[in-house]
Amino acid sequence: MNMGSKGQLTAEYIITAGFIFLIVYAMIFYIGEANELNQVMSAVRIGAAEGASADNMAIYPDETFKDYQKERPGLLNPSSVKIVKIDYKNLGFNLTYDKVKIQLRIYASAPSVKDSGYRNCIGDRINFYARKSIAEAFQTQNLSNSVFNPAFSDRYVFTTRDVQWI
Repeated sequence: MNMGSKGQLTAEYIITAGFIFLIVYAMIFYIGEANELNQVMSAVRIGAAEGASADNMAIYPDETFKDYQKERPGLLNPSSVKIVKIDYKNLGFNLTYDKVKIQLRIYASAPSVKDSGYRNCIGDRINFYARKSIAEAFQTQNLSNSVFNPAFSDRYVFTTRDVQWI
């Protein structure tokens, strides 16, 4: 074996190791993004369920209770709200927030609630708890307003569409 072949072997090793490093680095970035979206969707499911449960038990903050007592007494009775499905739409990179913007859509069912105004109130609560849950999961409560609209994670900014009633 002469000296020239040792140098050739080292160069091939360095090129191969560099190529493998680039592939692993790209995979880690992709896995990190997918993991963050999985964390967000888990937080949304928890928050939406919490919002639906608050309605199922007719538990409200004092100010909301007084408003419902005066304007929407039907919401003071427990109803059975079920979260059916949650999906999202990637709206692309948002220059205002310097993050990718995601719009969430929650599908719910409440056969006992027929009034569209009542459904809107329940839907607003479900969306609020979903956004709040994202902010709490990523410790970004200070980046948003009092209704967590929009909510933030490390790479994304989230808004919600009206709850779709099925």
